[in-house]
Amino acid sequence: MADLKTQACEACRSDAPQVMGEELKQMLSEVPDWALVEKLGEQQLERTFKFKDFAQALAFTQQVGDLAESEDHHPAILTEYGKTTVNWWTHKIGGLHRNDFIMAARTDDLFSS
Repeated sequence: MADLKTQACEACRSDAPQVMGEELKQMLSEVPDWALVEKLGEQQLERTFKFKDFAQALAFTQQVGDLAESEDHHPAILTEYGKTTVNWWTHKIGGLHRNDFIMAARTDDLFSS
């Protein structure tokens, strides 16, 4: 994960390959706290982060939003009392790209700091 969190996202084209097979297994091992989920037929990375209260969850949501804007790569974020759930996937290709794993690692880094 240390390697992923230092990387920047690359511009993704609609014909970019999805992460699959052995590459998917390897990438998942680099972000072990993230679950592989399928929503509306698209694979996504999902993680719920726990906080003491709504204010902390909202502050983290803003940090993730700022990160997303800086990379022009945007997740689904659900903010609730004491938790924030983040889903990363690449809308343009309808599944997972290396960018999603980079952003998951960088989201973990935000949570750790």
